[in-house]
Amino acid sequence: MIPEWMWIAWLAVAAGGFAILEIIALINRRRGDTLSERTRAWLGITPPNARRRIAVPVFAAVLILFLVWFLPHIIFDIL
Repeated sequence: MIPEWMWIAWLAVAAGGFAILEIIALINRRRGDTLSERTRAWLGITPPNARRRIAVPVFAAVLILFLVWFLPHIIFDIL
């Protein structure tokens, strides 16, 4: 069993890393540095490109499949 404090520490490090990168991106004001801008570029949303036709449905499908697994896993303690 993993001690609870390790999960809290892991979440704190993950959130802190995200916050640091996002704050730096917001301060430097260069286009394309924030998480949302990088995600839009990766999905091909801005500027629109051929990757958008593939990446957006794949991203949505992966997210939906994760939720289909994760919610019952958390609620009913299965798998």
